[in-house]
Formats: sequence, structure tokens, C-alpha cells
Amino acid sequence: MLPKIYYKNVKFRLGKTKDIKNWIVQVIRSEGRRTGDLNFFFMTDTEQREINREFLGHDYYTDVIAFNYSRGGTISGEIYMSIDTIRTNSQIYGTRLREEILRVMLHGTLHLLGYEDKNEAGKRQIRRKEDYYLGKMK
Repeated sequence: MLPKIYYKNVKFRLGKTKDIKNWIVQVIRSEGRRTGDLNFFFMTDTEQREINREFLGHDYYTDVIAFNYSRGGTISGEIYMSIDTIRTNSQIYGTRLREEILRVMLHGTLHLLGYEDKNEAGKRQIRRKEDYYLGKMK
């Protein structure tokens, strides 16, 4: 099953989505799991912040929020991404916008796979995974 990509109140559209969807599926398979119902949503900072407030109790902007509905070895969930924050981060880190988008999509997927970044060791681990799988996409 291929992931789905949705756009909410943004003019932005991601190109070559079939390649990206297949890459996400390969990441999930490489981690020994299978893809279930997986949805990516691109939205504005304002909408992302509202989700962050309502569901997580955090009153700040963020690039990605993942809701995990996985069961057993099947990875399912919703990944909400702010294209505004992703653009800003792309400028801050000096990366191409597409690369930053892929990193954020992957980051959310890694959360669904059980990787956490709540401490320094977790942050290093998730960054290594991102770098490894981004290398497979290029």
C-alpha cells in the first residue's frame, strides 16, 4: 500500500510523488515492517500550530507532528507538516527545499517506526537514520 499525500490550504505541490511514496515504503520495509494506512498532510504554520496546541498541548510552531496508529508490524499513521516551517528551516540550514521536505517526511515516518528524539542519544540515532535513508533516495 502506498502512502497518500494531501495539501491543506497551501499552493505548494510536491513533484515526483510516486518516487517519494515508493522510497517511504522501502524505508519501512528496510526496518522490517510493512506499510499500512499512511497519510502525509502539508499545511500552513497556523494550522500546524493549532494541531500542536490541541492535541499535544504545545503552543509553538513545528515542522512535523506524527500520530501513530501502527499495529504489530504494520506502520500506519498521519504525519502533519508545515511547509512554512520547512521552508524556513531549509534557509536556516542551507539545504534545498526538496531535501528538507524529504527529511521531514522521513523524520515523521521514523517516529511511526518507534524512533524517538526526546534526548540527545535519540536525536543522534534518528539523525543517523535520516542521513542513511536520504542517501538511498538521491
